[in-house]
Amino acid sequence: MREPRLGDDIDDYCVRCKRIMNHSVVSVINAEPAKVRCRICHSDHDFRHEQAPPPKVDARKQALFNEVLKKANPLAVEAVAAIEEPLPEPLADPVELEAVAVVVVEEPKAKPVAKPAAAAPTPKAKPKTAATVKAKAKARK
Repeated sequence: MREPRLGDDIDDYCVRCKRIMNHSVVSVINAEPAKVRCRICHSDHDFRHEQAPPPKVDARKQALFNEVLKKANPLAVEAVAAIEEPLPEPLADPVELEAVAVVVVEEPKAKPVAKPAAAAPTPKAKPKTAATVKAKAKARK
C-alpha cells in the first residue's frame, strides 16, 4: 500500500458527525496522516485511525442512578449490576454454558386508566347560505 498524500480519501471517525465518514488528508507527518478534513461537515481534526473516543461514564453519576433505582425497585439494581459486569471468558465446555444464569427484569404492567364519561356532542353550526345571510342583515336593520 502506498503512502498517503495530501488530498487522498481516507475513512476516519469524525468528532463532529460522531460517525466514521469520508475524509481528506490535510497534513502528513512521517508517512502517516496527521490531520484530516471531513467531507460532510468540513471540520478539521487529528487522524484517529477510525477509533471512536471512549464513552464518558461518570462513576458518581452511575452511583446516584443505582441509588435511585434501588429505592424504586431493589431487584432492578441486581439486574443492572449483572449487566454491567464484564463477561466471563468463553467457556469451552458446553455443560458449563448451561450453568450461566440470565437475569430478566420485567417492567410492571400499566394499570388501565378509566376513560371519562362521554360528553354530549356540541351542536354544529348550520352552513351559511345566501338566504340566511340576507335574513340576518334585514333583522339587524
